[in-house]
Amino acid sequence: MTAPLLSVQDLSVEFRTRGGTVHALDGVTFDVQPGEMLGIVGESGSGKSVTAYSLLGLLDAAARVTSGRAAFGGRDLLRLDRAALDDLRGREISIVFQNPRAALNPIRGVGQQIADVVARHDPSPPAAIRAKVLGALRRLRIPDPERRLRAFPHELSGGMCQRIGIAMALACAPRLLLADEPTTGLDVTTQAVVMDLFRDAVRGQGASAILITHDLALASEYCDRIVVMHAGHVVEDAPVDAIFGRPRHPYTARLLSSVPSAVASIDELLPIEGALPDLRRDDLPPCRFAERCTRRAPDCDLAPLRLAPAGPGRRVACRHPL
Repeated sequence: MTAPLLSVQDLSVEFRTRGGTVHALDGVTFDVQPGEMLGIVGESGSGKSVTAYSLLGLLDAAARVTSGRAAFGGRDLLRLDRAALDDLRGREISIVFQNPRAALNPIRGVGQQIADVVARHDPSPPAAIRAKVLGALRRLRIPDPERRLRAFPHELSGGMCQRIGIAMALACAPRLLLADEPTTGLDVTTQAVVMDLFRDAVRGQGASAILITHDLALASEYCDRIVVMHAGHVVEDAPVDAIFGRPRHPYTARLLSSVPSAVASIDELLPIEGALPDLRRDDLPPCRFAERCTRRAPDCDLAPLRLAPAGPGRRVACRHPL
């Protein structure tokens, strides 16, 4: 069996706040295979973006990785120093941020910003770097790339800014690309165009990708496998067809039943009752969905609760799966 490109094991993260310590991630575990597009889905506040930022050392000063390992290319990403991370980001792992316009420097041309990333990892002369920048723009089918590379972010639409962000992330041909809600704020038509370009560009370079999204329909269309997160836990990890064909974790089933595109009629839509637990609590149950779950039983409160095999290529963190 092929070794994973990225293997995240038992990742836990805390945030120190005035209101107490937030237990944002607890034992997050998943793999990304070579050439795979993995979707990480869940409600807002489930820990999707925190997971991605942890891998790249982009958490703010209030955050602390308390345990875990993230094996990538023989190294543990969680234990690399600043210099090693700076060398790795952009060259081997890149990220596309949620707000494309805010992620770009407003006072520098977009072509120069892509060139900055390339030059950081490539000692080639300026003419060769410019050629790479133009190549990155063309891969994202940006019209008139010679003119666009001189444009400033405010001169471009949101969809075009996101194409620039993807071009920048792929400019150095990384092996792994993280995309954090890359279609936020885009209209439906533009979302489809951006995601098609993203998928084609990633596959064209033979890379792997992690797509972070709350949009299950988007994940089902573009991902090979899905990791479902709830309140800092991974509750289910399975191929797309298995997730949509027969969800095993009660939260996954409720998540699907609350999405219009995943049900046959509007009458089948069901809201997920309750709210995410307060992650500052010191008495959080082993299953953080337990207090919202209709299948809760006494053994649900027994620790530890781990992801366990539940079929081919599938793992579920539930003592009473569907």
